[in-house]
Amino acid sequence: MYELKTKQNDNSVIEFIEKVDSLKKREDAYQLLDIFTETTGYEAKMWGPSIIGFGSYHYKYESGHEGDAPLVGFSPRKAKFSLYLSACDPAKESLLNELGKHTAGKSCVYINKLADIDVSVLKKLIGQSVTFLRKTYPDQ
Repeated sequence: MYELKTKQNDNSVIEFIEKVDSLKKREDAYQLLDIFTETTGYEAKMWGPSIIGFGSYHYKYESGHEGDAPLVGFSPRKAKFSLYLSACDPAKESLLNELGKHTAGKSCVYINKLADIDVSVLKKLIGQSVTFLRKTYPDQ
């Protein structure tokens, strides 16, 4: 059976951020840490080796695949920041149009740096994702 690699663990979020090579990226990571913590009310936890997640939910698909995931999170990747938001939330698209310079995949939004985006819109996206996932997966 398939086993998830991205699980919550006890690794230090601060130690992870301190290992980010670029000083500017490290500064942005600390700002994102504050933004996500303030917006969600959850303590930051490491998920796998490189995702900083906030809160969690248990999902189960019709296929039978199930697991746990952070409600929202981010990762300071080498090239860009990956912002993990709800993939299925229909309200996300209109907010993304207001976010600023970014690219988007199914469940990730990619930004080069915090200065490229409107932080107030990011906060709305984070809050909307948490609300949507809590409503979609209420048995937490």
